[in-house]
Amino acid sequence: MADSQPLISINIPIYNCEKYIVRCLESVKQQTYKNMEVILVNDCTPDQSMILVQDFIDANPQLNVKIIEHEKNSGLSVVRNTGIKSSLGEYIYFLDSDDEITPDCIELILKTALKTDAQITIAQNRWINTFDNSTKDFGFATTAPKKYYDNNLEIFSVYSAGGFPSSSWNKLIKRNFIVENNIYFVPGLFAQDELWFFHLLLKTDTLAIIDDITYLYYLHGESVIFNRKKKNFENFMTILEHFTNSYKQEKNPELKRLIKNKIILFKEMVLIMQWKALKDKEYLNTNISRMQSLTRLSLFDYLSSAISLDIKKKNIFQNLPSFLATRFFIWRFER
Repeated sequence: MADSQPLISINIPIYNCEKYIVRCLESVKQQTYKNMEVILVNDCTPDQSMILVQDFIDANPQLNVKIIEHEKNSGLSVVRNTGIKSSLGEYIYFLDSDDEITPDCIELILKTALKTDAQITIAQNRWINTFDNSTKDFGFATTAPKKYYDNNLEIFSVYSAGGFPSSSWNKLIKRNFIVENNIYFVPGLFAQDELWFFHLLLKTDTLAIIDDITYLYYLHGESVIFNRKKKNFENFMTILEHFTNSYKQEKNPELKRLIKNKIILFKEMVLIMQWKALKDKEYLNTNISRMQSLTRLSLFDYLSSAISLDIKKKNIFQNLPSFLATRFFIWRFER
């Protein structure tokens, strides 16, 4: 590590985070790795966050902090893009303002990134539940069977089966890899990480994993996973449309098959989350109908041994007449 000290750009969004931002910044300050720049993007936060940020900066002049001010509130996707474009580091690391990282986070991930020269290096995380003060290791787990991949199809195969969490945070990513492939976040999406990571892995040739827990993800009353409404599920439908467009444009038949797998599994995940959050039978039926117009298995796919029986079953259930598919889905979920 002593011979190679690349600059790391830690990107943190600032919006309604006055309860958490000092804790987050303190965790960055405590890093054992020191060659960092901290990119803070203020998305016109209406609270006291920026006052706390400025107080922290004044008290810690040794830190390399850049504040980028948005002229209008633009959402997290645009904030992420601003951070990427403002970063000068060889690597980018996304950190959400209500979370924190362990003191050795950057040092541990960078060690593997430099050793493998991976475009993406992923670490593990711990959930901290503020409701009951409990913790859970590997909350959004990386379950990939290998620690290093150097083949795009293999990487996307593991991803399509759920082997990598789709969050943008807790990953060290080569900045040039993002910029040269023009992989930016799509504005206006609430679950922007899911689509961005999909687009990223369509291009990824090298990926490394470490088992160390380096990210502390806080579950609290304002967490997105506890506050999903119809607008969030409309957002997921938009992501499915993007997935379908990528499927149609892809030329590699093996990658097309893997994208189709991802679409079918994503449909299932969205329907489960939607029913858990809303319990709205009519809206469930509506979205099942909409999903049926998107990518699904063909008769040829059912004859292929390359597609798992589980995927084939899910595709059948998803494409029954919508009223039957809705009833059957609720029965499967509630039994």
